[in-house]
Order: sequence, then structure tokens, then C-alpha cells
Amino acid sequence: MTTVSATISPNTPLDELCINTMRFLAVDAVQKAKSGHLGMPMGSAAMAFALWDRLLKFNPREPAWPDRDRFVLSCGHACMLQYALLHLTGFDLPLDEIKRFRQWGSRCPGHPEFGITPGVEATTGPLGQGIANAVGMAMAETILAARFNRLDHVIVDHYTYCLCSDGDLEEGLSSEAAGLAGHLKLGKLILLYADNRIQIEGGTDLAFTEDRERRFAAQEWHVQQVADGNEVEAVTEAIRSALSVEDRPSLIAVRTHIGYGSPHKQDTNQAHSDPLGDEEVLLTKQNLGWPVEPTFLVPPDALAHFRKAVERGSRWQDEWNARFDAYAKAFPELAAEYQRVVKRELPVGWDATLPSFAPSQGPMATRIASGKMINLFSPRLTEFIGGSADLGPSNETMVEGGGDFQPATRSGRNIHFGVREHAMGGLMNGMALHGLIPYGGTFLVFSDYMRPAIRLAAMNGLHTIYVFTHDSIGLGEDGPTHQPVEHLLSLRAIPGLLVIRPADANETVAAWYLAMAHCEGPVAIVLSRQKLPILDQANHPEMADGVQMGGYVLADSDTEQPELILVATGSEVHLALAAREQLANQGATVRIVSMPCIEVFARQSVTYRNAVLPAGVPRLMIEAGVTLGWRSYFDSTDTVVGVDRFGASAPGETVMREYGLTVDDVCQQAQRLLQNRG
Repeated sequence: MTTVSATISPNTPLDELCINTMRFLAVDAVQKAKSGHLGMPMGSAAMAFALWDRLLKFNPREPAWPDRDRFVLSCGHACMLQYALLHLTGFDLPLDEIKRFRQWGSRCPGHPEFGITPGVEATTGPLGQGIANAVGMAMAETILAARFNRLDHVIVDHYTYCLCSDGDLEEGLSSEAAGLAGHLKLGKLILLYADNRIQIEGGTDLAFTEDRERRFAAQEWHVQQVADGNEVEAVTEAIRSALSVEDRPSLIAVRTHIGYGSPHKQDTNQAHSDPLGDEEVLLTKQNLGWPVEPTFLVPPDALAHFRKAVERGSRWQDEWNARFDAYAKAFPELAAEYQRVVKRELPVGWDATLPSFAPSQGPMATRIASGKMINLFSPRLTEFIGGSADLGPSNETMVEGGGDFQPATRSGRNIHFGVREHAMGGLMNGMALHGLIPYGGTFLVFSDYMRPAIRLAAMNGLHTIYVFTHDSIGLGEDGPTHQPVEHLLSLRAIPGLLVIRPADANETVAAWYLAMAHCEGPVAIVLSRQKLPILDQANHPEMADGVQMGGYVLADSDTEQPELILVATGSEVHLALAAREQLANQGATVRIVSMPCIEVFARQSVTYRNAVLPAGVPRLMIEAGVTLGWRSYFDSTDTVVGVDRFGASAPGETVMREYGLTVDDVCQQAQRLLQNRG
């Protein structure tokens, strides 16, 4: 571990002017909003200035230029630091937006939001997530470089920088992500750690006394310390040293002072998340030699210096464009493929000749059918890549013959995330933000470990695909710890997430088509461990289109209007079909509705929904999960057959029988419902 101290040269007066401009934009914005976090922007301004002014490769006029360096602010509460930099360096973020910090409709929300503020690469705020995003972005850069770069024709060549806080490192997610980054030797990942030793309740010594630097060194990172984060050249020198290390990611621990310059609040927890107050603002400006008025001051000399970033960025992009033109002449097909991936467009023919399974090929677990779809799509889409949390053979997420993504085999198609569900979710978000379509597998019950990252994927509108297997108490002997009960409801509660639970192999094919075509947000495909009969598509030609509608009539009565509708998802669709036959023998006319995706069905027209679920016809919903969510879709006189308690350890068929998920149980509930409506 190296300690860097600036005996090189002190900060110039212009450096100080620029740094203080950043600091006091944060001070004035937080003071005006009467909320926000200015302690870290004040303490880390010099460090961020060193990176953005000396080393970061970006073009403010083209924020989405593909070969830009990525900058992720993991400690999203320090967003005024980033907003100040974006405004000053020439992004489309006017000063008036900063003056409206944290107000309705401002492009400067209380934490950075992807798609709201030009130049913001990821929605951050929940601590540790940004670190995982940055690792995912660095993985994506490595994957794309292996796919597209050729000797003497390098078009993918950029770094990922992440600025983080003590809180980021305290969250276990950061250790999960850092461990994999070190193993993968992601040499183009640089983590700047603002070591200010303060958190909300007081000093970090209240709860965080581990040796952070040795922790990262043990995880195979290159580690440096900067003794004084206000020394621009020391930070610059440390970053340059990190850039020279190609076989390890780099941590630079920079000693900073929260609320730097505040006479009474520097190095205290009072500087973390509270405005300084009018009197302390006055004293702080006087202490650092800054004019008290006007507020939101941007001195012309500072602005002129910052805006040199526009010229630098234009030059960098012009140089890259020239390289890409030469690349396109040498490798026209690769260049076209690269441009397609960058534009996030699916290739022509990606959905050609999708498989159709015959009943004779069954029974088949839907996880098996899902694995066949992953292997079908993998060679067709460069950007489609993933793996599992050490459950590949069980989740069926392995690409046969695809090789492993490892330090020595960057072109491998199978990512081994290890037993790190939370990190897997965060890494997938970073990969998707970079332009890949990542998938990640685990058991449905462990989606709990991923939930924060899934929520952010939905918030970012990312094209991530989750492969959740072992979807119910039907998995059997592993017992209640592994049997999901409340998880479907929990996932369906996330706005913007599609949850698809197919009933058989053919619905699984349609589910994967929907997941690949749905580019506006994340998708969870929920799959069975147990084998299920295969529905005959010859008898159900409406199946493929019906899945795309979220729900459809799978089997109907001969009468104009049925007496009862059985609505089911996943494996319980087969239970509903068997119950229909028995009810028919008892004289009841029954419609079966397969409802693989509630969210998509809810988006359909009222006319379509009423045609599938006509008013006045009683409904019986069947799903091996908690009944709470379904009750919001039905009136109080309808019935839900589900599981409102934890599972049990026994063979799957036994557990389903003991929990009332049999044909006889469904028929009894159906007859009771018909009698009550009679």
C-alpha cells in the first residue's frame, strides 16, 4: 500500500477558485432548499476536481458518447458535488436548475437519477449500490472490449470511476461486489474513497473500525492512500498510478474533512445532512475567502477553466470517431454490430424459429425450458450475457460451450457471480446501464437478497432479466427456508417490474420473448423446479399471443357465459385444468384463465380484460403463494386458493396436498363459491 502526499506542487490560486466554486454552489443550494447534504461536497471537492479536470474522459455536449469514462457517485446524498461539476463543465444543466435543488420538477433531485440529469450514469442513493453498479460497468467494458476490439483497432477503451463514502463501505453489498471485482482483475475500475470518518450518529469509530485498505488488498485490489484530500496534485498522482495498474482494480483512500471550511461544523456529524444555517454560511465564506454575496456565485475565471472540458471532450470524441471510421472500414460487420448494441436495438432475426414443445416431450420443468431459451438467444445477441449466484446447474442458466468469463477468458459467456445475490443484482444494473442485457439466476426465495437492486433496476428502467427458479412450496424437501410464499406478491409490488410465471414449456418460450422484447424495465421470470405437463399448442393456438397480453382464456365452456372462472399461474394452471374436468362431470361450466403476468394484463384495454374476466361471473384464483395481492384484483365474494403460512419439509406433492392445493380442494372451493352465488 502506497501513501501519496503532494510535495509535487501546491494547489494553484485557480485550482482553489474552482474548488471553492464547487463548494459554495453546494452550500448555497442546500441552504436555499433547507435540506440536502453539503458536508461531503465541501470535503471532497478538491478530489473530484482533480479527477474531472485532469483525467476524466467525457464530452459535455455528447453525454452518451460510447467510449466516455463512466463516473458513478455511489454516495448519492453528495449529489450537489456532481451537479456542480455537470453545470460548470458544460453539460445541459443550467444554474437555475441548481437553484431549484430538491424542488418539484428540477433536474437536480435529492439524489442522482439516471435519465433526469444529463451526465448522471446511474440512480444512486442506497449506499453500496453505486459501487456494485461501477463494478458491473467495468465488467461490461471488459466484455465489449473482448468482443469488438481488434489488433490496432481499439474502439472500447475507457475507465469506470466511482466516488464512495464510509457508508458505502459499511454496507455488505460493497464487499460482495469488490470481492468479485478483485477476482476478475478489473484493471479499469478505480474507486475513490472519501475517508472523512464521520457518519450521521457521530464518528465512524462508533461502528466501523476495520482496516479498510487491508480489506481491499485482501480482495486483490491495488490500494493507495492520499494523506490530504485537499491536495489536487496528490490525488491526481494517485489516480495516474492507478491507471498504470492493468491487472487489478484500484482503491484510493483519500483523507477528507466533512464540511471543510466550516468553523464550527467541520469534522462533525452536524455537517453531514443539515444546512449550515445563515450564520455559519457567513462564517464559512469568510473563512475560505469567498464573497458573501451574491449567492450561487460562479467567477468568470473559474467558469472559463471548467468549460475547457467542452473543447477537450470534443477533441477526444473526434479522435475516437476517426478510430471508429478506420475500424468500420476494416471490420464493417463488427462495426455495424457495435452500433446496434450501442443503440440498444435487438438484431434482425433475434426471435426467429422459436421452439414449440409437444406434450410428448414432457413433463418438463419450466426451468429446463428457460435454459433452452438462454442457449438459443446467447449466440444471437452479443449483449445478452449472465449467469447465476452459484446455482447455474439448478437454475439452468449455463450457456453450453459458452466458456467462462474469467481474467484469462474475457470472451466467456457464463458469468460466475458466486453466492452474492445482492451484488449480482447491482452488477446487472451496471451492465445494463452500460448497454448489455444481463440475466441473473437464483432461487425465488433469495430474491429477497436482491430486492434493493431490483427496485433500482425498475427505477432506472433497465433491461435486466431475473431467472427465479424453485418457485413454490412444490419444490419439496428443502422446507420453509427455501420455499417461497410471499415472494411473488413482494416482487409484484415493485412498480415497473414485470413478473412472469409461465405454466409450461411453451408459455416459458413466450415469457422469454416478452422479456427480451420489453426494453423499458426489468423482468422476473419465475420458474418451477418440478416437472409440469406440456400444453398442446395445437389445441391452444392463442397461447403465445395470450402470454404477451399477460392473461388469456386457455380453456372455455361451450356456453356463451361460463358459470365460474378459474384463474391460475404457473404450475397451478394444470391444477385448474384438472379441476375443470371434474367440475364439468359435476355439471358446472368453467373457464380457465392463465395469468402469467398480472402487470401486463393490467395494461390491456378494458374491453380485452372484460372479455377474459367478464363481470358477474364468480372467479376462483389459484396460486401457491400468499393470497393478499390477489384479493385486490377480485371482489370480496370471490375466492383465492393459496398459501398464507410458511411451507414444510416433505416431498413436493405431499406439501401441496397438505396445504390444500389438490383437485378435490379446488373443486370444493369452486362448488362453495357457486352455491354462494346461487
